[in-house]
Amino acid sequence: MKKTRSLRIVSAFGLVGCLVAGLVGCGTSSDASDTGNGGAADRAGRTGYPFTLDNCGVQVTFDKAPARAVSLYQASTEILLSLGLADRMVGTSTWFDPVLPNLTADNAKVPRLADNDPSLEAVLAKEPDLVTSASAHTFTPAVVAERSRFAQLGIPTYQSPSVCTGAIVEGETVTRTAPLGIDTLFQEITELARIFDVQERGAQLVDQLRGRLQAATAQAQQARTGAEPTVAFWFSGVKTPYLAGCCSAPGLYAREVGARNVFADQREDWPEISWEAVVAADPEVLVLADLSRKRIEGDALATKIEFLESNPATNRMRAVQNKRYVVMTGSELDPGIREIDAIEKLAAGLAGAR
Repeated sequence: MKKTRSLRIVSAFGLVGCLVAGLVGCGTSSDASDTGNGGAADRAGRTGYPFTLDNCGVQVTFDKAPARAVSLYQASTEILLSLGLADRMVGTSTWFDPVLPNLTADNAKVPRLADNDPSLEAVLAKEPDLVTSASAHTFTPAVVAERSRFAQLGIPTYQSPSVCTGAIVEGETVTRTAPLGIDTLFQEITELARIFDVQERGAQLVDQLRGRLQAATAQAQQARTGAEPTVAFWFSGVKTPYLAGCCSAPGLYAREVGARNVFADQREDWPEISWEAVVAADPEVLVLADLSRKRIEGDALATKIEFLESNPATNRMRAVQNKRYVVMTGSELDPGIREIDAIEKLAAGLAGAR
């Protein structure tokens, strides 16, 4: 979760209706067009190669299903693993939390190139035939390499549509023009499934996630007894905390469960908010990030709770007095397959669970 993702309405998904029978890609930020017999093959549920995808404004052509993929960001890695593609992955990087428990065994089969960002040389040493990322910063010359550099080397790349849908990308800065929506996640799963020619797996995964989403939103609706509940999302920082603005993944979570983010008037993903403003907003529920990293004061959950409950101003807040805390990992506050986990947690928190 990088503060540099300015106004990062990550995964601004507003692509409802994007999945055609759950199998084919959609046409807002990622229109797909096939050559050869691709059209007929797709109607039969298989990818026709060569297959060309418009991905975040870049035309990418696949001559065959990738067999040596490298994923440069945890959210991207977890989608590939969830599609059962560990045997076609030769490297991962840029980790923030332990991998999802159900993916532990498959993840252990894939080499980790770096906990943080790998060098271009480390990526090229794996001889990849696809490089994916769910972040704008990895595809920059200062970090790994621009997508154009990979194209010069004959290596296709895939950028998560959560980075570019409803957004303007300049280097590693993402300026959002529309709020994040859930369908961009389903778009990403569907497109990757199509690239790897595992459309049935993609459709099944989307169906599973949609079912969990419906159950979570129904739980939140049943628990609601009056006006929409209020919530704030605290990522890190104690002296001046970073709290979620309108348009990133947390904004999506609040909308999905029928809650109101008290800082939805802030356009940045994670603006610095004064404690005076937090106390004045007095949210009913606080979402607290428990970060695996421990770089600054306020990264750890225990530090957050100790501050909230000992500070004479914050300990008067309704969420603190009632201990209405919902704990999320850093990865759950970023776009990716964990969006559904986060919505489930928030729905349970609004229903009264700690």
